[in-house]
Amino acid sequence: MRLSQATAAMLPDAVRRVAYDRDSAAHQIVHLGMGAFTRAHQAVLTEDAIAASGDVWRIIDVSMRSATVRDQLAPQDHLFTVTSKGEGAPVTRLVRCVGDAIVAPEHPDCVVAALADPRTQVVTLTVTEKGYHLVAADADLPASLCEDAARAAPQTIYGYLAQGLERRRAEGLAGLTILSCDNLAENGTRLREMLLRVLGARDPALAEWCSVHCTFPNSMVDRIVPATQPADLDALEARIGLRDEAAVFTEPFRQWVIEDSFAGPRPAWDAAGAQIVADVRPYETAKLRMLNGAHSALAYLGLAKGLELVNQAIADPEIGALVGRLMRDEAADSFTPAPEQDLAAYAVSLIARFANPALPHRLAQIAMDGSQKIPQRWLATLADRQAQGKASPAILPALAAWIVHVRGDNPHVSDPLAEPLASLWRTAGAEGIVAALFDADGPMASSWVPTPEDRAALNAHIAALG
Repeated sequence: MRLSQATAAMLPDAVRRVAYDRDSAAHQIVHLGMGAFTRAHQAVLTEDAIAASGDVWRIIDVSMRSATVRDQLAPQDHLFTVTSKGEGAPVTRLVRCVGDAIVAPEHPDCVVAALADPRTQVVTLTVTEKGYHLVAADADLPASLCEDAARAAPQTIYGYLAQGLERRRAEGLAGLTILSCDNLAENGTRLREMLLRVLGARDPALAEWCSVHCTFPNSMVDRIVPATQPADLDALEARIGLRDEAAVFTEPFRQWVIEDSFAGPRPAWDAAGAQIVADVRPYETAKLRMLNGAHSALAYLGLAKGLELVNQAIADPEIGALVGRLMRDEAADSFTPAPEQDLAAYAVSLIARFANPALPHRLAQIAMDGSQKIPQRWLATLADRQAQGKASPAILPALAAWIVHVRGDNPHVSDPLAEPLASLWRTAGAEGIVAALFDADGPMASSWVPTPEDRAALNAHIAALG
């Protein structure tokens, strides 16, 4: 039997739920690009905000391309469960705050109508970096972006936002809080710049209205939400007695940091555990350098030892100790945190998350595209510490493991620079690879310039890895 409004009363008492009248929502969020992460993160915090404040909000899900999410949610009256897996038994909750699901290519007019609805106060987005079509500030906009706002069926977020905002302005409605939830540094700032450029090319007056009446908070989100597997759905059905095709599975940890810049009403996300702050950047830096930097170290050092999963790598005494030093002694010491930011507690929470065996996370997946990731995760830390006159003895072994990894003599290399890096290895050899990669004309050149001591340490670690 499928989960639905009619069958939800049959759920066992162990399934948690928030009691409220979902039809009484006075305010609305339109989410562009809803997937598993949004259901496990923003939807859960929104429902917890309803519980804390009594102010009922509903979410309108917009799928930008695929009908998969709509087809999962619609037969269930848009109800779904979220199960967190950690120590002990899994904890499942029912989420009811999604009110509708729209497939944009099928019903573009409905998307525009939702954006222009007077109840809509907030637009949230998870469309991946590709969905923002980012171009440099001094580069010309693609003509297709400027033309998209005039299409009957827009193809980008800018087309839909342009048409929705144009209708709101014409009807004398308030502006919107447009809140990116993608893993993109300064995501709100970059979205604002791109949208205003697109609007300005088509309708300068609308661009000015948007600039004055809409806000674009920067935000940082963090929760591990692996892809749901058929076996997960089967196990859940056996436990709760109903089939939930839209179920998502996640870790207990969750974090949402949002810049305090809202155009109008918002859910009481802060009462649900979100952090509303003046500046998101220290939190973005902590995630990049501590969480992501540690993840990459676990990946390359773990793969070098023949390990497969994150929890296996963090349990290795040598790797676990090194990753702890990388986070606490080097990454956390490379930047100035926000006054309320407790980096020591954050490091402890990360170690616990890495050790969680209930959500297997494959090292080979984390190791992908390393040439695009390590500049932000490691090289920026190395550069900032170098400017402070500090060495980084924990990052260097991890960096050496990446260097050996991209030599190409293992089955896990998946990188856009895989062939050029392997070719560089063949040309430079073990003795010359560090200079070939990081000198001024190398493919990984950055503001970090390896000292003679750094080069010697890297060469020693490379030799030890074989």
